[in-house]
Amino acid sequence: MADRRPTRHNGNRIAQLERLIKIARSLNSTLSLRPLLQRIVTAAQEIADTEEGSILLVDRKSGHLYFEAATNLPGVHSILVPLESSVAGWVVRTGESLIVPDAQSDPRSYHKADEQSTFTTRSILAVPLIARDKVIGVLEAVNKRGEGEFTEEDVELLTVLGNQAAIAIQNALLFQQSDLIAEIVHEVRTPLTSIIAYTDLMQRPNTTLLQSTQFARIVQREAERINKMANNFLDLARLESGRATLDRDPIDISTVILMSTNVLRPQADAKQVALVADIEPNLPSILGDAQRLHQVMLNLLSNAIKYCREGDRTTVIARRESEHLRISIADTGPGIPAEALPNIFGRFYRVPGTEERALGTGLGLTIARQIVEAHGGEISVSSEEGHGATFTFTLPIAPPESGGA
Repeated sequence: MADRRPTRHNGNRIAQLERLIKIARSLNSTLSLRPLLQRIVTAAQEIADTEEGSILLVDRKSGHLYFEAATNLPGVHSILVPLESSVAGWVVRTGESLIVPDAQSDPRSYHKADEQSTFTTRSILAVPLIARDKVIGVLEAVNKRGEGEFTEEDVELLTVLGNQAAIAIQNALLFQQSDLIAEIVHEVRTPLTSIIAYTDLMQRPNTTLLQSTQFARIVQREAERINKMANNFLDLARLESGRATLDRDPIDISTVILMSTNVLRPQADAKQVALVADIEPNLPSILGDAQRLHQVMLNLLSNAIKYCREGDRTTVIARRESEHLRISIADTGPGIPAEALPNIFGRFYRVPGTEERALGTGLGLTIARQIVEAHGGEISVSSEEGHGATFTFTLPIAPPESGGA
């Protein structure tokens, strides 16, 4: 009689399938795109037992793929991968899974990704993400650990994960778009109401010339606010979707910091707020987009100065820590309430009670976070109410890594 006891292979397979069921439940439990994608790439890395997992999505307008999420690959958001001459592009064009046992010799590999980084792609398993009969992206597991090779079982498991992931991603993207539109409409409604009200007052027969002039200035200010909000919204949409292409040039962060402080020094002087730069000498260069990082510095510094009181101080501190640069913007202002800290980088969020001073678009910190993360860094805030606030972000010194395309 044949031995029907479960073999170790069957036991592993059952465990993997049970893991997939749990992952599928987890994917269906959230419509928040960022944590959803991180769950997917982490699961792909674990299931296929690889060094890295990543998701590339298709930008139909540009005809490129872009990294939307990855494990162990900081900074990949700035890399565009062509549909032609890349493994991911081949998967998108054919709609089929692909094992590449030797990525360095395979003509379909996009070698420029490795050339821009310290990451070396050895092997790839890539499966299409198909939603509503359209390939929306590619799920990749890169560099099988040890001496092993990808198997048909790996393909099967990653395909099942990819099918679940594609549906979840599509739902999250649709929800994100509707959520953004709702937020924009809500935010635009306030200045539009002011414009309508004051233009109505200007047309009344008893309105004086002086009053009309004052009302016209208010209308102009609110119209400029809507224009800035629209520009920031488009900027944020490009960053969140990965369509914003970031330069990858050598940058002296000290120069970026000094340029930013020089721009905002008149604003600080007008409020009698001290503005100080404390920069460690001879900081190493990074690769990135100087204009975008300048934008981050301006957002963080202008916020600090805006909330500071007469006699307060804002200090920019730049240090090297291991393989990162750490830049902090610390102020001695009134600080941020503890209950507001978890929401501080949210779209259109303003700390309750500061609406009179917070006349911006409410997108500056959200955009700053997107830019820092696209450079492979992290951004955070710490504060004790009544004792100032400190915004800190990191940037990797080594070139942003990429691979698996």
